[in-house]
Amino acid sequence: MSLVATPELARMSVSLPHRLLVRLDAMVGERGLHNRSQMISELIRHAIAEHSEARTNSVLAGTVTLIYRAENGRVRQALAQTQSQYIKEVISSQHVLLEDDQSLEVLLVQGPARRLQALCDDLRRVRGIQQIKLVTTTALLPPLHSHGAIDAASRSPRSK
Repeated sequence: MSLVATPELARMSVSLPHRLLVRLDAMVGERGLHNRSQMISELIRHAIAEHSEARTNSVLAGTVTLIYRAENGRVRQALAQTQSQYIKEVISSQHVLLEDDQSLEVLLVQGPARRLQALCDDLRRVRGIQQIKLVTTTALLPPLHSHGAIDAASRSPRSK
C-alpha cells in the first residue's frame, strides 16, 4: 500500500483480489455512493470506532466469528493454541465446514474489552484467516462458575 498526502486529502493505493473488488463495487452501487473511496472511508471509520470502543476496560460478552481455509489442519491447530491463551475469555466454540475447503468458527466470549480485542488481534495474525469479526454487548452472561465458593448442594443435610 502506498500513501500520498496533501493538506486535505490523502491518497492510497490498495491491492485487492479481483473477486473482492467486484463485491466492493457492487456494495458501492447498492448503497448509491459516488465512488469506492466513500465506501472505503465509511468502512474505515466504522473499524476505527469499533477499535476505540474495544480498548476500554469495560467487561463485555459477545462473539468472535472467523472464516478461514481449513487447508491441512495447521490453521485449526494455531487457532486452538491461541484460544488456549485466552481460556478465561473463550467460553465455547462452534466449528462448521463450508464450501471450497473453508471453515466458519464462532467463539462465545466474555471478558474485559481490551482482552477480547487482544484475542482478536492474535487470531488475526494466524496465517489463513480470511475474516474475523468481534460483536459485543454490555449484557453479560451469568457466572458460569463460582471459584472458591462452596456448592449449596454440598452444604445440604442429605449430602453428609
